[in-house]
Formats: sequence, structure tokens, C-alpha cells
Amino acid sequence: MDKKNPKRPGWVTVMLVILPLWLVVSGGLAVWYFFHLEKKEAAAEQARFVQSVSAPALADDLKKLVEIIGERHGSSELGAKNLTRTASMIEGLLGPSNTGYTVRREQGPAQWPLLGVTVTGKNPNQPAIWVVSSYDSRPGSGGVEANATGTAATIAAAQALADAQPEHSIHFIFLPHANDPDSPVREAAAKFKEMALAPRAVLYVEAMGAGEELWLSSRDTTAVPLALVQGIGAVRGAEVVCLADDVDVSSILFEMGLPAVRVATRPVVAAAEPDGNLPPAATVAASTGRLVELIRRCAALP
Repeated sequence: MDKKNPKRPGWVTVMLVILPLWLVVSGGLAVWYFFHLEKKEAAAEQARFVQSVSAPALADDLKKLVEIIGERHGSSELGAKNLTRTASMIEGLLGPSNTGYTVRREQGPAQWPLLGVTVTGKNPNQPAIWVVSSYDSRPGSGGVEANATGTAATIAAAQALADAQPEHSIHFIFLPHANDPDSPVREAAAKFKEMALAPRAVLYVEAMGAGEELWLSSRDTTAVPLALVQGIGAVRGAEVVCLADDVDVSSILFEMGLPAVRVATRPVVAAAEPDGNLPPAATVAASTGRLVELIRRCAALP
């Protein structure tokens, strides 16, 4: 045997061949598994449980918001605790264990998040429809029309449209601040504006318990939803719904340059107006059904 060039053992030669081959194969398997897992997660995201708008479900949600949770705001320790409970309720109803959405949390101007879920459209690069509601209340109020009925209706609309295939994407957003005048309402609206890039329409939903017919109001007379309300509601002027009030969220969104439309069934709740009596659930279910139809019409436009 040549001492300067000793013969390499056979197992070393085999390992020199197998090791690079194994690295290539294992790397390929890792890439395959990554994309397989990604597809599996995407499929799980699409597996959603659709729930039709129903009076019993809305009655249950309204009772939880107004009677079990109660006041929802940051102006007292109890109100703050209840605002957190409301956020958890929304996440629970729309999240993976129930409706199946992935719920996004965007940090708001205070400790409470903006919550959002999305129905992806066939043309996701086109301007989206944004359906917005607030989940707080005024201090000293159960906040029925401002804004338990709006919150419950928006949750129900998201559940009803969970498996929809609209042309334009639909984003459902829940704001933590709108009704408590001492809360950062404008800052929360500004945070929403950062999220809603070039929207096709913004529907701000509140006060859904006064009747079946939708009231659409906007300072933007060219807003897309105003032309789509036939058969489900009517356009109402600012003098009727008090849109001139600076604390009205739809007005604030409009001032920020967004094509905002207030969707409700009555005027804005006045500051001194009692707001603790639950409306008939059948009425809220009827107005919510019309809200779902309005969203479908907005999202179906070419």
C-alpha cells in the first residue's frame, strides 16, 4: 500500500456520495413540506362556518352586550373591563372556533384593539368594501343603539358572508372608540384610515334597531352605496340624521377623505337620550338582512 496515498475505506466513499444526495433530498422535502403546510393553512382559513342572519342569534348577542357585559368604555374601571370583554366576545364569535375567520388585531390609540376579518374578493387588488362598527358605549348607558345593535348586525353580516365570493374584498372592522366623548375617537378613526387604503366604500354601521328600512347618509353625494339602496332603504339628508355633529363617526371619516356612508335605521342617538331598551330581535334581524344585501351589492360592482 502506498503510504503517501493510503486507500480510502469503502464506507467513506459511500458516505461522500450519500451525504450530498441526502442534503439535496432532505432540502427538497423541507421545501415541499413548507408549501404543503402553507396550502393546508390556507385551506383551513377558507373552511368557514356560515350562519344565516337570525333573530334568536341576534337576541342572544344583544343580551350579552347590553345586559351581561353592560357599559363598554374606558372612562371607568368597570367600563374598561367590559370593553375588553366585548373585544374578546367579537374575536370568539368570528374566530377559528366559531365562524372560522382569522381575526386581525391592530393596536388602537389606547389599550383596546381595532379588530378585523376579511372576505377576500375575486379581484383582491381592486378597491375594497369596508364595513365598520364600534363596540363601545357612552358612560352611564347600556349603549343599545350606540352601538350594540350596530356591533351585533356587523358580526351577523360577517357570519352570513363568510363563504361569499365577491368581486371586491370585504373587510369588517370593529372600532373600540366612537361613542364615549372622552375617548380617542378621532385617533381611532385615523388608525382605521391607515388600514383602509383607497377604499371603494366605507359603510359605518350603527343604530340598527329602530326599523327594518336602512337609512343611508353621507356628505359624499357620489358615494357608491347611495345608488344601490333601492328596495332595502332610502337616502336621508344630514338635517334628518344629524350628520353635522362633529362626534358622528361617519362625518369624521368623511373629513379624513374617506368615502364614508352612515348605515342605520334612525338618527344619531342624542347625548341626553336614554339608550338602554333592547329593540325586538326580529327588527334587528330584518335590518341586518338588508345590510347584508347592501354589502353584496357594493362588493359585486365591476
